Amino acid sequence: MAMESPIRSDDPPTPEGGKRKRRGPKKATKSHLENAALHYLSRFATSAENLRRVLMRRVDRSARHHGTDAEEGAAWVDDLIRRYRRAGLLDDAAYAEARAADMLRRGTPMKGVRFKLMQKGVGAEDIDRAITTLAEDTPEPDLAAAVAFARRRRLGPFAHQGTRQDRRDKDLAALARAGFDYDTARRVIEAESEVALARLLAGG
Repeated sequence: MAMESPIRSDDPPTPEGGKRKRRGPKKATKSHLENAALHYLSRFATSAENLRRVLMRRVDRSARHHGTDAEEGAAWVDDLIRRYRRAGLLDDAAYAEARAADMLRRGTPMKGVRFKLMQKGVGAEDIDRAITTLAEDTPEPDLAAAVAFARRRRLGPFAHQGTRQDRRDKDLAALARAGFDYDTARRVIEAESEVALARLLAGG
């Protein structure tokens, strides 16, 4: 019988032989919050409100762990948001348009786009403008999103032709669960081919 290997830890031992203690959250100083904000913006596109939430979580953790002043931290965050908006580092309208277009390409219906932008703290006016822009660039955005979803999940015309008819109801249900209405789902799933879908999207 093979012997079991001894259990190994990735944590280097302390001089007392125990594990190194896990560090708590960093103190939310003004410079720390600015560094955290710039690091976040270098990695993610975001709305002003979402960045505020990210930074306020740091402020709240610091207040609980270090006893720092949460109100002072909130004031620093507000100042950062104002400065970044003036500098163009935060632009909710541009963020909403880019995010909406990306979600459409990934197969998100328009009501899902609206809901997700609301979750990110984007205002109703910026959301409406982003949805309007999508509709101008793509006459039937929900249909385009449904086609993108079907392509990604290999549904309908994108499925193996030998099993396509047997899967029809399941494919329709998959689009329904994703938030598409029945008529849109049926147009995609019942299209004869990928070429027919392309013609449909082109208005043919």
